[in-house]
Amino acid sequence: MPIATIESLDHEGHGIAHVEGKVIFIDGALPFETVSYQSYRKKPSFENAQATTIHTESFMRVKPKCPHFGTCGGCSMQHLEAGAQVAAKQRVLEDNLERIGKVKPERLLPAIYGPSWGYRYRARLSARFVEKKGGMLVGFHEKRSSFIADMTSCQILPKRISDQLVPLRGLIGSLSIKDRMPQVEVALGDQVDVLVLRIMEPLNADDEQQLRDYADQWKVQFWLQPKGPDTAYPFYPLDAPALTYSLPEFGVVMPFRPTEFTQVNHQINRVLVERALNLLDPQPGERIADMFCGLGNFTLPIARRGATVLGMEGSPGLVQRAVDGAVYNGLAERTEFVVANLFEMTPEKLADLGHFDKMLIDPPRDGAVELCKSFTEGNRPRRIVYVSCSPSTLARDASVLVNVQGYCLVAAGVVNMFPHTAHVESVALFELP
Repeated sequence: MPIATIESLDHEGHGIAHVEGKVIFIDGALPFETVSYQSYRKKPSFENAQATTIHTESFMRVKPKCPHFGTCGGCSMQHLEAGAQVAAKQRVLEDNLERIGKVKPERLLPAIYGPSWGYRYRARLSARFVEKKGGMLVGFHEKRSSFIADMTSCQILPKRISDQLVPLRGLIGSLSIKDRMPQVEVALGDQVDVLVLRIMEPLNADDEQQLRDYADQWKVQFWLQPKGPDTAYPFYPLDAPALTYSLPEFGVVMPFRPTEFTQVNHQINRVLVERALNLLDPQPGERIADMFCGLGNFTLPIARRGATVLGMEGSPGLVQRAVDGAVYNGLAERTEFVVANLFEMTPEKLADLGHFDKMLIDPPRDGAVELCKSFTEGNRPRRIVYVSCSPSTLARDASVLVNVQGYCLVAAGVVNMFPHTAHVESVALFELP
């Protein structure tokens, strides 16, 4: 079996080595280690491989806390010390900005990070009856596989949810539609834990009673989802508290449905919102745009600071939720929400919205390049805070803002929203000179 010395990490957390002129990306290997590896994908210029033996360990290596590490595909970096994970993500961000965007921030923001375990308040678990593995499985998929990992616990879920993985197996396996219930969506709020069961056939009376008994025992609320996410509805108990998360710094409580997009890490989200608002510095009397506003995660805190805010989002359901949230928090007079496809923004459409003093942009992984191209000489906000879940599209859009639109990239830094994964969230500040 070939041996390699690891030189660095790639953006997915794989060890990088060079062997006979070819780049080898090795899962489970860390910088400065000497490892034996086995390739599972070979291309002319590179290979993907799995470390099989660690001959010389890196000083950054730690023992993974999860017994399913290496099998479950949910985490890939548990073997790397937590601080080193954050540093690696910061390097990924800087490298993308320099290599793709040809830009460099004037200063680096301190990384935002928090608890490394039990942080995941949203999750989508798969469920499948597998006779060869002893019955029902509930969990994440195995690494590089459509099979479900045989999980009995999960360290990144809160303990009260991790403790239910085995009981959920028993529950679903005992239902009449055990072969027609492929998914359990977890959504945890400030006052209630919701489990959404994707049901492809109706439950019978015995099934329904089992769900009630389970909900009473484990203090959860079940929702049922017969078709798409919008069809989910509460089943039991019907008198459970509303599903919400809070932003105490801004006196905001956000109601949401369990199938709607919210950040998985509530603690880090609070710090992220505070960081973004401090960078944006909204003031009474200012008119600010929140692009890709979702259900108002940033919009409502901006309004709480006294500014007038226009939130734009492509999903009509999320826009309605944002409107409801503004009313719920007494901020309807300072907010307006519009359904719009921001991936098709043009200078004319942006001009029709009027002038904005400042703007917050929080796009999905595809980024916001058409929006960034739409600013014109007389219609540019003087300050932009860009919250990103993809360093490559942030870098591409930063190139447009800096090299075309004339902004300065004042600051940028990472947000460790997903510890033990290679996922890199970040926030950047752009200003006109």
